Amino acid sequence: MMTWIFSGMVILATLTGLATGRIEAVSNAALEGAAEAVTLSISLLGALCLWNGIMRVGEAAGLTARLSRLFRPLLRLLFGRELDPDGPAARAITLNLSANLLGLGNAATPFGLAAMKELDRLNPHPETASRAMVMFVVLNTASIELIPATAIALRQQNGSAAPAEILPAVWIVSLLSASAALAAARLLTARDPRRRAGRR
Repeated sequence: MMTWIFSGMVILATLTGLATGRIEAVSNAALEGAAEAVTLSISLLGALCLWNGIMRVGEAAGLTARLSRLFRPLLRLLFGRELDPDGPAARAITLNLSANLLGLGNAATPFGLAAMKELDRLNPHPETASRAMVMFVVLNTASIELIPATAIALRQQNGSAAPAEILPAVWIVSLLSASAALAAARLLTARDPRRRAGRR
């Protein structure tokens, strides 16, 4: 589906550029977008290497095990028996949630990728996302934050007199978005018999 959507956007942009006589602008935009994609990939590669290294150090130091114990009641509530609270998937999810709670999106990304890889290994139906995978994606999409460090830093850099004044609004929005997303995820996955079977 994404291939068709992307191809349609490219064809539509090309035809529009030809029809309006602005094909050169379309070509320049395509080249600029390609250059920005390479820059983004390199920056993400650096972040992935850094935080994967930190994850390995944390595992060796026992930090991930302590965090997993701290988050165990929450993970049991959200994922049920589908997730081993002491397994690699739980550890990666714990680190991902911790990074997101602190507003560290770049740090959360490699942990999220690692968590999805581990959850995919546990998935009894590889052709369909498991309930645990859906729940994890929902948690990330809801963007639950306690301390939006990145947003506060950006506000401070742009001259805000009170960069942390957004905290109450962030907490309220996080609570509302998380509640709505989790409720929708539970409702929709409950209708799939394969996902219900995966919980037993």
